[in-house]
Amino acid sequence: RQGVMEKARRRLREFDVGDRFSRLPLPRAAVLLPLVVRGGRLHLLLTVRSMQLRRSPGEVCFPGGKSEATDKDDIDTALREAKEEVGLQPEKVEVICRLMPGIDKMNNLVTPVVGFIEDTFQANPNPDEVSEVFVVPLEYFVKPLNYKTFFYKTSSGYLTRIHCFMYDDQEHKRSFKIWGLTAHFAVFLALVIFGERPTFEVDYDLDNLISSSENNFINLYTSVYERKKSNL
Repeated sequence: RQGVMEKARRRLREFDVGDRFSRLPLPRAAVLLPLVVRGGRLHLLLTVRSMQLRRSPGEVCFPGGKSEATDKDDIDTALREAKEEVGLQPEKVEVICRLMPGIDKMNNLVTPVVGFIEDTFQANPNPDEVSEVFVVPLEYFVKPLNYKTFFYKTSSGYLTRIHCFMYDDQEHKRSFKIWGLTAHFAVFLALVIFGERPTFEVDYDLDNLISSSENNFINLYTSVYERKKSNL
């Protein structure tokens, strides 16, 4: 277990962006990508949004949400939301890094915060926000059994590849659809940690993952920000 975690820590720290993007003029949000080691393999904890929620009910996502005035930074936001949504105490998370942010449909700048949690963690979902919690082997996001992709043009005109995974969960005896920004973050996390080519196409130069992911983000941000400026 320690060997698996140490290798992941080393890789992840190379990709830590810290607060480099925190001053961009977009509303902020953060998600926690909770890694857990089970049976000697890395797994990723995910949630299903409650059907009562107005936005994206029933969709798979990571614990997270919008930044609040009391949050010191993106890490604070991600940990606070994880506590509110699934009962994960902040002190039970070993935060490793912040990865390249994404921009969601509402034009929020979303920062993924990666942390290790104990394999003994028992989720206590807040039913107002979360209906289910499950884990997926991280490897699934580079070697999926059931995958498709499509292209999507954002409202700002930026063409992006959308990953869509269907994961058959034996524990819950059902399939979960993981797509959009959640899948984007999961794929990037798996690429960073494993350093191997996935069985599907990605929008990165895999030999230069750091610079390539940064260029992709800057292009996306520029397209969104130019549109925002032109709407003023």
